[in-house]
Amino acid sequence: MTPTAPSTSPDSGTGPDGGPPPPAAVVLADVHKRYGDKHAVNGVSLTVPRGEFFGLLGPNGAGKTTLVEIMEGQRRADSGTVTVLGSSPWPRNPELLPRLGVQTQTSAFFVRLTAREHLCTMAALYRTDRAAAERALESVGLTEQGDTRVDDLSGGQRQRLAIASALVHEPELIFLDEPTAALDPQARRALWQVLRDLKGAGRTIIYTTHHLDEAEALCDRVAIMVEGSVAALDSPARLIAAAGPTTRLVVPAGRLTPARAQEIEGVDRVTEEPDALVLETLESGKVLAALDALGGLQGVQTRTASLEDVYLTLTGTGTPQP
Repeated sequence: MTPTAPSTSPDSGTGPDGGPPPPAAVVLADVHKRYGDKHAVNGVSLTVPRGEFFGLLGPNGAGKTTLVEIMEGQRRADSGTVTVLGSSPWPRNPELLPRLGVQTQTSAFFVRLTAREHLCTMAALYRTDRAAAERALESVGLTEQGDTRVDDLSGGQRQRLAIASALVHEPELIFLDEPTAALDPQARRALWQVLRDLKGAGRTIIYTTHHLDEAEALCDRVAIMVEGSVAALDSPARLIAAAGPTTRLVVPAGRLTPARAQEIEGVDRVTEEPDALVLETLESGKVLAALDALGGLQGVQTRTASLEDVYLTLTGTGTPQP
């Protein structure tokens, strides 16, 4: 696969009615940040239009957290320009802060309060009304748990409450940092719907995750960061398409030898896994017919390119680290 060149603009140059595009939520131009000898952010330029669900991906140490903290106004860039909702986030901008919602991996709660009381407290801090707390509870599907103490909520419910806390003042731009980290598969999928609803409501979301299936399912565009720079930026579908049309056929171990697999017409490469052979091909139909003739297709799996393939090629890593 040839890595995709970074793109600094949204996919379309016009708005939904064919007119000019809506104003951008975030514009970064040649942003740099160093910590001693480490170049944490190295010349990042990108634009996030309003209403976009934008993902930041990359291995640990790639610069994602630093870049998000610069956008949030928690850190100052060494050079370059940063514009968030038309303003500079640094120095800390009191007029900008109420327009932002921030959820972190280690969100703090008033654990002795109920979920509703916690959100009412958050609403009061933002000088908004009690009804906002009820709307936030409903938006993340926690209305029935509103009278449950925070320290009695499950892990998935706490994650929902963290998002509700970021939404209670109805911000224009939301930063979500690993919102589904450490959740079981059922809770993670339930939270996906919450995130889809936020996107459907037109919120602008900037989102970091190590779950690449999640980014592929939810994000309009993703930026893959490597060593402080953007290695690729586009929609998941376009990044995957650029990976090429190779199909991987996973054949259970013992069905045929690697040498015999390599002799099949249309097979380009054969690799061994602990319990299977993986055949890479551009002609999957022809190869599947040959496998059927050799021993049948029971247990044979077909894998097409995914965002994970793109990620692993660009980052040079193994399995994405949580």
